[in-house]
Amino acid sequence: MFIDFSKIPSPCFVLEERLLRQNLQLIRNVMDEAECQIILALKGFSMFSAFPIVKEYLPGATASSLIEIRLINDYLGYQSHTYIPAYQDHEFEEVLTRSSHLTFNSLSQWERFKERVKAFNEANPQKTVSCGIRVNPQYSEVETDMYNPCVPGSRLGVTRDHFGEVLPDGIEGVHFHTLCENDSDVLERTLEALENRFGDLLHQAKWLNMGGGHLMTREGYDIPKLIRLVKQLKQKYNLDVILEPGSAIAWRTGYLTSTVLDIINSQGIEVAILDTSFAAHMPDTLEMPYKPRILGAYQEPVVGKPTYRLGGMTCLAGDFMGDYSFDRPLEIGDQLVFDDMIHYTMVKTTTFNGVNLPSIGIWQIDDTFRLVKQYGYESFKDRLS
Repeated sequence: MFIDFSKIPSPCFVLEERLLRQNLQLIRNVMDEAECQIILALKGFSMFSAFPIVKEYLPGATASSLIEIRLINDYLGYQSHTYIPAYQDHEFEEVLTRSSHLTFNSLSQWERFKERVKAFNEANPQKTVSCGIRVNPQYSEVETDMYNPCVPGSRLGVTRDHFGEVLPDGIEGVHFHTLCENDSDVLERTLEALENRFGDLLHQAKWLNMGGGHLMTREGYDIPKLIRLVKQLKQKYNLDVILEPGSAIAWRTGYLTSTVLDIINSQGIEVAILDTSFAAHMPDTLEMPYKPRILGAYQEPVVGKPTYRLGGMTCLAGDFMGDYSFDRPLEIGDQLVFDDMIHYTMVKTTTFNGVNLPSIGIWQIDDTFRLVKQYGYESFKDRLS
């Protein structure tokens, strides 16, 4: 498929429908063969204009806030699988009403809210909520501490020393989330650590939620191993298995368009200033960090070719990325297209400095572009007071 980027505004997040459907079909095939549930994690992909497509393939979604829960209810029509690090009194009744599964982050949270769960389930026998507890297997291969939920002192999940020999009364599920864009080899080693610490409790559970980070749509991912691991868990512990990927859903399904506004020479370094921002529009590139790919550019500097550092629109000194080389010198007005910009981008953008948010659009299966959303002054003002 050829995308005519000249028809797309700048900056703009562009979802390619064909690629999203390819990912979803692959995930659906894994789900069917492994006989598990694979559901969408909104924290990675909340583009609700694409939810009708997602609903064709996936049976549910997971949320980590009441606002995400509402989005699931309103635009997917599902009850939410919900995990929130700490539930709030004034929200809890609505969270219960809108969820099918609730995972508690601590035993103290469960003790605080369990009577309300019990009362709700007794009053709503046709709409009961299944509750689980998040555990910390104290094993993760994530190298960046910001993304590692098993660092010493982590607030996420309960370590084994806080449990007795049985799951708390009323807890039906076990949840862990320690992967981040990993392969099934990492999952295999993680499951070994999980079973060593929590295997006896898994025998008591009705379901195991393995969280996200299963990047099954990345080229080279060992899908047969994932299917085998899921089937082994189901057979060994006689429970249902749930996976909730975020990145895998929208992995390499779209772009962020941008335009060169100015080119300056700073102490011998050529710098192209763009109408987008790494800090405000692509924060993971600075947090992880990683260097995003640009269509038609060389990922690393090439001797003898025009080479540029790319600067963003905010006045944050560190709002830059580089360096990249190109086959010809850049000119003001040139369009640069960043690849793989649909997951963990739109959900993490900010309006810092009043820099406008990128538009959102879909390159549809019939080779037409649909502009879904544009932003402006009101979008900035409405977040303030």
